[in-house]
Amino acid sequence: MTLRVENTLTGEREPFEPQDPDSVLLYYCGLTVSDRAHLGHARTWVHVDVMHRWLEHLGYAVRHVENFTDVNEKIVARVGEDDLGDSENAVARGFIEKTLDDMRALNLKRAEVYPRVSEHIPEIVDLVERLVEGGHAYESNGSVYFDVGSFDSYGELSNQRLDEIESQGDPDERSEKRHPADFALWKAGGVSPEAVSEHRHDESVAPSSGQTWESPWGEGRPGWHIECSAMSMAHLDETIDIHVGGRDLVFPHHENERAQSEAATGETFSEYWLHADLFAMDDEKMSSSLGNFITVDEALADYGLNAIRTFLLSGSYNSTQTYSESAIQEAVERAERLERTHERAVAALDGPDARTKVDDERLRDAVDDTREAFTTAMNDDFNTRGALAALLELATVINSRLDAEDEHDYRALKRAVETFEEFGEGILGLSFTEGTTGEVGIADELVELLLDVRESAREAGNYDRADELRTELEALGVEIQDTDDGPTYRLGAGE
Repeated sequence: MTLRVENTLTGEREPFEPQDPDSVLLYYCGLTVSDRAHLGHARTWVHVDVMHRWLEHLGYAVRHVENFTDVNEKIVARVGEDDLGDSENAVARGFIEKTLDDMRALNLKRAEVYPRVSEHIPEIVDLVERLVEGGHAYESNGSVYFDVGSFDSYGELSNQRLDEIESQGDPDERSEKRHPADFALWKAGGVSPEAVSEHRHDESVAPSSGQTWESPWGEGRPGWHIECSAMSMAHLDETIDIHVGGRDLVFPHHENERAQSEAATGETFSEYWLHADLFAMDDEKMSSSLGNFITVDEALADYGLNAIRTFLLSGSYNSTQTYSESAIQEAVERAERLERTHERAVAALDGPDARTKVDDERLRDAVDDTREAFTTAMNDDFNTRGALAALLELATVINSRLDAEDEHDYRALKRAVETFEEFGEGILGLSFTEGTTGEVGIADELVELLLDVRESAREAGNYDRADELRTELEALGVEIQDTDDGPTYRLGAGE
C-alpha cells in the first residue's frame, strides 16, 4: 500500500511521491523559545518524529530540519525576568537548552540541523532583496513589505480570497502599506514598547527593544514569516517535499511563507503541507500565553516516556486532542500493558518452554495481521491511533496464548517480539528495555544522591574518589557541571 497524506493545500488525501524517489526533504516549523516547552509542543514533536521514523522505515533517507525562532518580541519580553538573562540572545539560549533536553527525554530522533533565526540574518536579507528586485516587495520608512497582490495564488493555502483577508501586522504599519494584507519582511528599528508590554510577565522589569541588524534599508529585525523560508532554503532546497506545522499556523504564517518563497524562486515551495491539529486543555488550546499548560519535564516525571508517547499518539496528528486525567491514566495502563507483554514474551522466548516443533498458528496469524494492520494505518496519513491499536491487539493475543499453552512456538514468539521492537520502539518511539514508564524521577534522585556522595568526598579532600564518581556518572550519560552554586547535571549527555 502506498503512503497517502492529507495535503492542506489541495484539501485532498494524495499519494506521497517525493521529488527524489530515494529521499525526503522535511521541514518542521519549530518552537519560538520564549518559555518552557509544554505537552502541546510535545504532541506535534512526537507526531513529526513518527513521520520521520516511518519514512525511514519505507526506505527513504530523511533530511529533517527543525528551526528555533530565537528572534521574537515574546522573547524580548522575558529579558531580565526571573534570572532568564539580560539579553534576547541569553533568554533564547536558556530556553533552547531546556528544549533540547526535553526533545532527548521524549526519545525524538535528531533533526539534521536545528537552525536559529539569529544565525541566518544574511540569508534573510538576501531573500528580501531578491523579492524587492523581483517586484514582489517594497520599502517603506525603513521597513520592507511583501506585496500580496503580486502573488496570484495568495490565499489558496488557507482557502481565503484576498479581498476577504484582514489587515496584517501592527496597527502603526497600516499607513506604510499599499494593501492592508501586505506583511512585513523586514521591520525598521527594534521591538516597540507596546509589543513588549503585550507579552510581559513582570512589569517591574525595564523593557528591552531586542537585537537589531544592519540591512540595505537601515537597522532593523526580520519579519516572522521570512525566517522559515530562508532557513528551509539554506538547509534543504528551494522546493521541499513535506512542510509540517500546527493548524494555527496555516494563516498567516504558512500562507505568507509559501507566497514569499514561490514569488522569490518561481518554484513550488512545498509539495505537501501537513498540519497538526490543536491540543486542548479544558476546551482551550494549550498555550504558554494562556498559562494553561503542563511542561514536558513535568509530564515525563509524573508518567514516564512510554505513557506520554502512548497518550500523544492515541489520536492522529490532524485530529484535535484534549488533555484529561482519565485520558492520561488510560495511556499509562496501555503503556504498562505493552511493556508487560513485551517482557513476558521475551521471558518465554528465552525460556526452556519455547520449542522448535511447536506450531501456534493463532499467534503466527496474529503477528501477520498486526504487521498488515500497522502498515495500513501508518500508510493512511500516519494514522498512529490505528497503528497503536494494532500493537495492543497483538498484546492481547500474546498474553492469551502464553496463558493457554505450557509450551510455545519459538519462531512465532520471536517474530512477535521483533514486531513489538520494530514497530513499538522503532516507529512509535517507545522503549521496552529501559523501564521508562512510571516514576522516572527516581533516576534524578539517584544521580543527586551520588552527587551528594561526590561532594562529601571533595569536602573531605578525597579528590581522587570524587573524580572517579564523576567519570563513572559521565560514562552512564550524566554530564556534570561544577558551578559556584554547586554541581548541576544533565541526563542523556552521552547519547
